[in-house]
Amino acid sequence: AMSKSAVKISSDLLSNPLCEQEPGFLEMVTAFDTAMKRMDSFNQEKVRWLWLEKGTAGCAGWFSSVFPSLNMAVKRREQTLQDYKRLQSKVEKYEEKERTGPVLAKLHQ
Repeated sequence: AMSKSAVKISSDLLSNPLCEQEPGFLEMVTAFDTAMKRMDSFNQEKVRWLWLEKGTAGCAGWFSSVFPSLNMAVKRREQTLQDYKRLQSKVEKYEEKERTGPVLAKLHQ
């Protein structure tokens, strides 16, 4: 937001009638405008890279601080997913075993 304000200020300065009257002032304001636009594009690129670097995990962390119930829901989901994977591996283990009475009973539980 700060760099956007600086770009707006530098654009406003460039449209100032004083720039037409004083070539030195125009040169200085033009250099300032160029620097502010570069800073703004750098900041936007930095934000873009942070977004890509953190991905959705970064967003989930931010949302969890804003919405505590989201944090609990994410934890419950992760726990349920771990439970599912654990039970799935048990089923696969029983499916590989010989099909006897006790194994079939455990498979149908």
